[in-house]
Amino acid sequence: MAAIIRRSANFLLKYSSYVRHCFVSSRSMASKAPVGFVGLGNMGNPMAKNLIKHGYPIIAADVFPESCKEIQDLGAQIMDSPADVAERADRVITMLPSSPNVIEVYTGPNGILKKVKKGSLLIDSSTIDPAVSKEMAKAAEKTGALFMDAPVSGGVGAARAGNLTFMVGGLEEEFNAAKELLSCMGTNVVYCGGVGTGQAAKICNNMLLAISMIGTAETMNLGIRLGLDPKLLAKILNMSSGRCWSSDTYNPVPGVMEGVPSANDYQGGFATTLMAKDLGLAQNTATNTKTPALLGSLSHQIYRMMCARGYAQKDFSSVFQFLREEENI
Repeated sequence: MAAIIRRSANFLLKYSSYVRHCFVSSRSMASKAPVGFVGLGNMGNPMAKNLIKHGYPIIAADVFPESCKEIQDLGAQIMDSPADVAERADRVITMLPSSPNVIEVYTGPNGILKKVKKGSLLIDSSTIDPAVSKEMAKAAEKTGALFMDAPVSGGVGAARAGNLTFMVGGLEEEFNAAKELLSCMGTNVVYCGGVGTGQAAKICNNMLLAISMIGTAETMNLGIRLGLDPKLLAKILNMSSGRCWSSDTYNPVPGVMEGVPSANDYQGGFATTLMAKDLGLAQNTATNTKTPALLGSLSHQIYRMMCARGYAQKDFSSVFQFLREEENI
């Protein structure tokens, strides 16, 4: 009798593993089925375009209809609401500005969860509070859908080039299903752990990014005031120990690099108001975990001050311009 029970238990274990494998594989087999995309701003627009380039039909929605025109011209089907997108696609990606936007798009009157199909895969690439990601995952689970957080790093340039970094949180057995889509938009897709861990990694990254951008801006400003040519100074920094992404890829000084916001009056890119938002998230989590974050806190105050001084919609590298103006006060 004991042997029969053991054999039955082993059969059930193998069967459940097989079913789970088939469930994941079925998503991969439906690789060219339509993909929903909600949020077509500076980041979402090029991300959706890259999915189209890889042969995925796109069903999209955005609160601003004019944001949909470019991908509509590329063949995307435009819906009136996130709910309508979820009704027509069993894989949906969202890229939204903040936690309240995510809550509204998923759980609002015309939200994704109102019409989502059972078994759907929902991937949120917004940068939001990890606690909100966990709330959305629980809400999605009640409808039979699966939610994963997958915030990105790399900025608009990387979104256009398709070489973003995705930090993914959610069920590990579903990671490959998400990676299939995310790999069309990024070169690095990293599994971080359970729901919310992708957001945790992104918040930490953006706190460091803000600190390093302010440091780069201060350094460049000091060098210029000491009579150094900014291009020469940037070259020296980038072959020395002070090198960082803010100095060698996204330099904040106009005229030093082409193809970055500082070369275009700080238009496009990653808005100062969004950086201030992300730093606020970092400060909230630092407070909740009793983690000292002195430079993170100071960076948050600087970017909040910039928002109050008219820099809210300029790229966050405009901190260089802000510092230049401050020295004349």
